Amino acid sequence: QVQLVESGGGLVQAGGSLRLSCAASGRTFSSYSMGWFRQAPGKERDFVAGIRWSDSNTNYADSVKGRFTISRDNAKNTVYLQMNSLKPEDTAVYYCAANPRLNWIYTPSTAVINYWGEGTLVTVSS
Repeated sequence: QVQLVESGGGLVQAGGSLRLSCAASGRTFSSYSMGWFRQAPGKERDFVAGIRWSDSNTNYADSVKGRFTISRDNAKNTVYLQMNSLKPEDTAVYYCAANPRLNWIYTPSTAVINYWGEGTLVTVSS
């Protein structure tokens, strides 16, 4: 089992920044490729970013490329999502996700995720 706990959400003005954290406990964190998804009200849960466990290679949704950065610290069992130049359309609940498959981040889907956090709300005001 892997337990994931997100933090760092909140209210921010458009153009601002936030950093989300996801602390993992349980099985070996360093063997899981990690990611972030988000779900806006009335919409499906969509992939945002992912990072491989082996070499920290990353993948991003087109909507966040150049604005968001995912990173991980295996010593702290934590994955981060740095969000810059935030837009009102980034408003959503952000979920941390884990799967031991190395390359799931390149064909991301909610169906392949083994473990989810409970989510943290990000609200971007215009």
